[in-house]
Amino acid sequence: MADILADLLALLRLERIEKNLFRGQSQDLGWGAVFGGQVIGQALSAAAQTVPAERPVHSFHSYFLRPGDAFKPIVYDVDPIRDGGSFTTRRIVAIQNGEAIFSMSASFQVEEAGFDHRDVMPDVPGPEGLLSELEAAQRVAHRIPVHLRSIALAERPVEIRPVQPSTLLNPRVLPPTRQLWYRATGPLPDDPAVHRYLCAYASDFNFLVTALQPHAVSVITPGLQIASLDHAMWFHRPFRFDEWLLYDVDSPSASGARGLVRGRFFRKDGTLVATVAQEGLIRDRRTEAAR
Repeated sequence: MADILADLLALLRLERIEKNLFRGQSQDLGWGAVFGGQVIGQALSAAAQTVPAERPVHSFHSYFLRPGDAFKPIVYDVDPIRDGGSFTTRRIVAIQNGEAIFSMSASFQVEEAGFDHRDVMPDVPGPEGLLSELEAAQRVAHRIPVHLRSIALAERPVEIRPVQPSTLLNPRVLPPTRQLWYRATGPLPDDPAVHRYLCAYASDFNFLVTALQPHAVSVITPGLQIASLDHAMWFHRPFRFDEWLLYDVDSPSASGARGLVRGRFFRKDGTLVATVAQEGLIRDRRTEAAR
């Protein structure tokens, strides 16, 4: 198992400092700020540790409130607001420097049989033969701005193979859709909860940037302010995150300096396993400067 993946798994286990209080450390991916997906994964882990194992998480809704510091611990305060006959609900607040930086409501359910239908996976090339994001970045490293080079070339615990070539360095008008293959960089424990944490963590990669594609800009375009505002996810069926999953992303709307994105995770056999949604800030400071 790659060291960075082993480190992330250790970070997701958290330190329990009281019955409903947990402390987590951060993994710096080169940004200095905490990666939003990490806070999501740790918040889920904190909540799940207060819920019986036979009740897996089926959904969560969360808000990013303030940037987090990757070099300071984060405290997760879990509020056990409801334990019902079939569903369990938890509210989680992530705290750093005495202030809330993130909040989440998560719902857990006993496994039940029921009606079953699902979306069909898009017909796209498989991951075999596609370049990973890291491999593609290494090929054009000399063209990446110096202040972003360490971020683009940083090792990650998730291997990502985009179906469509990156337009980071040469943005042009494109439809607001993209597909990418995801999997952990090494084998994972058999605990299904760990696979959900890792999928939730990874769902924040390559997400909001899809809303930029119709506007011929990218995250390195000067004058843009980009930040995740909220993040929601629904888990539908079992999966392993150390096996390939297709992340199918689209952005149905951008307005009011915000962009909305949706994502669907499919197993390689075409089974829909999770759905994601996020709204983010995509403020164009260039238009403000022109006024």
